[in-house]
Amino acid sequence: MRILMIGDVIGKPGRKALQTLVPQLRQEYQIDLVIANGENSAGGFGITPDTAQELMEGDVDVITLGNHVWKQKEIIPYISEEWPIIRPANYPPGTPGRGYMRVGQTVVINLMGRVFMNPLDCPFRTADQVLKEVKGINPPKAIIVDFHAEATSEKQAMAWYLDGRVSAVLGTHTHVPTADARILPKGTAFVTDVGMTGPYNSVIGSDIRAVLEGFITQMPRRLTVPPGPVILNSVLVDIDEEAGVATNIQRIDRMVT
Repeated sequence: MRILMIGDVIGKPGRKALQTLVPQLRQEYQIDLVIANGENSAGGFGITPDTAQELMEGDVDVITLGNHVWKQKEIIPYISEEWPIIRPANYPPGTPGRGYMRVGQTVVINLMGRVFMNPLDCPFRTADQVLKEVKGINPPKAIIVDFHAEATSEKQAMAWYLDGRVSAVLGTHTHVPTADARILPKGTAFVTDVGMTGPYNSVIGSDIRAVLEGFITQMPRRLTVPPGPVILNSVLVDIDEEAGVATNIQRIDRMVT
């Protein structure tokens, strides 16, 4: 089984690049399932029904979210319906939506970190509870975790905590791809951060000038998504369906001009 995880999709440039590249990648690498983090797909902050639809039209099977999940309120009814959208499972009970979903023989789980982030429920204990639920009567052949977190230490800790219990722990949120993709000793694929799908000449997807003015003046600035060449950051994970563990993980990064 081959699963592609795409880093945070940023605004219209990211959506268009995804629509261009994902069908090509699916054919080139014979990919079975595509997951994309879409929490920045609407102008860089949040997701709307329209931008979610664009991601699905771009051949994405599951859309994960993160700390910007509630920035666009019109998405809330769709998160609660049967759209292939999941939000972090460690939001408090009663929050709209679901934290994991099953597609065929694969379960995708969305979790969010707490270091330098909103103080949600414990992602480690939440992971234990979700795994207890999904490994019940008909256990899946693959389990993929999108861990949307800021601190590299928290991401690495989650990977070691889940090693051997899930097929992959793939970090999102920082928009900066890391070079530490590996298979842990018990068979879980891990990368600290997949990266982003957004403007290459930017500061993590936002207009450079506005970000610089904010740092220099300490005054608030409206952040926008600039045009220009777009980078798609992703990782491809090969999974042994019998054992449920990863056999390979590799970065796939493509540019659209």
